[in-house]
Amino acid sequence: MRHATITRKTAETDVTVTLGLDGTGAYANQTGVGFFDHMLDQLARHSLIDLDVKATGDLHIDDHHTVEDTGIALGQALTRALGDKRGIRRYGSCHLVMDDTLVRVALDLSGRPYLAWNLPFTAATIGRFDTELVREFFQALSTHGGITLHVDLIRGINSHHIAEAAFKALARALREAVEPDPRMAGVLPSTKGAL
Repeated sequence: MRHATITRKTAETDVTVTLGLDGTGAYANQTGVGFFDHMLDQLARHSLIDLDVKATGDLHIDDHHTVEDTGIALGQALTRALGDKRGIRRYGSCHLVMDDTLVRVALDLSGRPYLAWNLPFTAATIGRFDTELVREFFQALSTHGGITLHVDLIRGINSHHIAEAAFKALARALREAVEPDPRMAGVLPSTKGAL
């Protein structure tokens, strides 16, 4: 079974992420950051990855540490659940449309972290959520999940839609990349012999 649980405790946060790659998109995310919980729910639902995130953090300072450390723990859990990556599709991409917004995400579960980011926001905040934290989450996920990740805003006006489209596009791309490939059962999707 492709499951993993990661706990990350620091002086700033206490985060536990449990995920199942072969799930139904069930979720129970509680970080204390309402908009971020909404984005994690979208990530689970549209990737079909079961996701349970419990986080407490220094929200009296701001949301930064909680969001970033959740991305770190989620990336680590994804890596653990994938194991040696034999038999997966490895690559995934999605053009995600949401009202005024169109976002493209392409990724490679290569083990080589890289984030190419072109997702400008039209507002500094969504409610009380700092839009800069969207990039912080994607960066932490990419780095600790060993993901080559490209995120591009093709068009968009509303910052809520831009953020949500990015999370949903990430979800759909991950869904594709982690799926077992029936033509590659037990085979590593690389000519290098390792990912």
